[in-house]
Amino acid sequence: MVFNEKWERRTFLGSLGALAGTLLSPRKLFASPAATAKPAGKISGFGATGNVYEELGVTTVINGQGTMTVLGGSLMRAEVEGVMALASLHFVSVPELEVAAGKRIAEMLKLPEGNTALVTSGAAAAMQSGLAGILTGDNPRFIEQLPDLTGMKSEVIIQKSHRNPFDHQLRSTGVKLVEVETREDVRKAVNPKTAMMHFTNFANAAGQIKADEWAKLAKELNVPSFIDAAADTPPVSHLWDYTVMGYDLAAFSGGKAIRGPQCAGLLIGRKDLVAYALLNNSPHEDTLGRSQKVGKEEIIGMVKALESYLKEDHQALNKEWQRRLEYVSAQITKVPGVTTSYNVPDIANHVPHMYIKWDAQRIPLTPREAGKALRAGKPSIVLSTGEEGEALSMNSFMLQPGEEKIIAENLVKLFKSHSA
Repeated sequence: MVFNEKWERRTFLGSLGALAGTLLSPRKLFASPAATAKPAGKISGFGATGNVYEELGVTTVINGQGTMTVLGGSLMRAEVEGVMALASLHFVSVPELEVAAGKRIAEMLKLPEGNTALVTSGAAAAMQSGLAGILTGDNPRFIEQLPDLTGMKSEVIIQKSHRNPFDHQLRSTGVKLVEVETREDVRKAVNPKTAMMHFTNFANAAGQIKADEWAKLAKELNVPSFIDAAADTPPVSHLWDYTVMGYDLAAFSGGKAIRGPQCAGLLIGRKDLVAYALLNNSPHEDTLGRSQKVGKEEIIGMVKALESYLKEDHQALNKEWQRRLEYVSAQITKVPGVTTSYNVPDIANHVPHMYIKWDAQRIPLTPREAGKALRAGKPSIVLSTGEEGEALSMNSFMLQPGEEKIIAENLVKLFKSHSA
């Protein structure tokens, strides 16, 4: 959830040949986006300054929080913007493009035979369209009448601990969510009205039934299974792990670590179910998903983003992200009373994180107060607050080169200004 600092994709047409080298170096990979400087093309009126957000009076931020939708997800690679600009030069059949893009993505991910992909309007759209396809199949009458489930199955089984705001996408189809806790609960809950078994991957640790067990149980009970893995890359292998595990459908965000278009996502799974999902989605009219349009540019951008993501040196990137955190730590721990520690979450934003704590007697400031002060500063810096007790927390994989120095400098100033 981030304020994206750039979106001048058409300015990249003349520089596509210079982009290949960005994949080879983590530092180049996270180079400052071109639109933070004045665009190469001649722009008059709005955008002429090179900072469209400043022209609108909107504050851009240094993002130490991660791939948060409210902040704009992530920053697209230049080569992604370049191919999106190329895609904008032609008209095309969007359904035909979706099928072709899905085939290319399946090939890149080496998905098991019988599986493909669909570029959707984010992971949330993938959840809704995927379930809609399971409910309707290719029946035109059913597709048009959603969320009226007359004549269709109407229940989705979900672990009680997996309930969250994102299941609104499931409820929008008209289904009833049936909560379970144990394996026996699942067996008792399955009935002729059961359409699907849904798993929320970031809640894996909270539920009694884990990700692999859920897929096996669904196979045993002959019920389609779906996993919401929206923010669960890295590791990159998650893009195919769940399909191999046996899930019939999986949803991923395209605009997070993959660094594709923020308004794109992926639905990966069985060819028949993916085809039914497309029938329930834009550009098809009189469908539940008609409002969730994904343009030809975003579809092409998602293909390119995946190609680039698969080629990255993920080990080198992790080292760079850790180095940035260690730089910040080295500076701020010079302030008496400040300590840091590191962690890598098991699921979602699976990258190095750092927790920042301080002695409240020496620095009478709460993490929320510190976070608010950083956000209100110039430059505006966004870190997480309240996620690890009395601490600030941050990661560095959405930072641009040099921004770790700015964060360190501002944290030192903040702590010193409030030192008792």
